[in-house]
Amino acid sequence: MEEKDFALRLAQLREKKGVSARDMSLSIGQNPGYINNIESGKSRPSLSGFFYICEYLEMTPSEFFDLESRNPTKIDAIVKDLKHLDDKQLDAIANLVKGLRGK
Repeated sequence: MEEKDFALRLAQLREKKGVSARDMSLSIGQNPGYINNIESGKSRPSLSGFFYICEYLEMTPSEFFDLESRNPTKIDAIVKDLKHLDDKQLDAIANLVKGLRGK
């Protein structure tokens, strides 16, 4: 992941959460421009800063870097529920997903 991709991913996830860059910055104990500076490419978070960002977004670092997932938190919740289904139920879900994707 390139630095610009990191900034775009952060902005995408923050906007999906419905919070401003300023409010997110203050919520994780940083100055008001912290997130905006990261999203604009002016700065990068420290490793601990990145962990605070992930905690705030309620996701793991691996979910943050999963660029194919537009909503990793919802997908994680669905996967947890899927683990409790039997084979017949999983087959039904698989067919439903294929139908939704048009395949």
